[in-house]
Amino acid sequence: MSTLDASGRIADRVIMRALGWATGFRLDIRESKGLTVVAADDNGLFRVTEQGNVHLPAAVRHWCRLGPGDRVLLVAYPAAGLLVVHSPASLDALVDAIHAQALSGEQS
Repeated sequence: MSTLDASGRIADRVIMRALGWATGFRLDIRESKGLTVVAADDNGLFRVTEQGNVHLPAAVRHWCRLGPGDRVLLVAYPAAGLLVVHSPASLDALVDAIHAQALSGEQS
């Protein structure tokens, strides 16, 4: 878990180390079905900041309904060079779907 700062930056050294991403590393950042997907990309428009952070573009933050101070779940896939950022809204939907499936047919 990490907190999105007021400028849309994510700072998590453990995740960055696990992915092998250092200052200046090029990235592609996209929204996909309410998730933010950050991928290693030699031709990417974005870079890891000098402080070692990933800066999420305003358009992606808007599409994923992310705001300053939001806690996000970071999931790293080092072998694929991917970081998936789960917003509070995407986590709510995931939990709702799991509960609906697990509790279907049960009465309160």
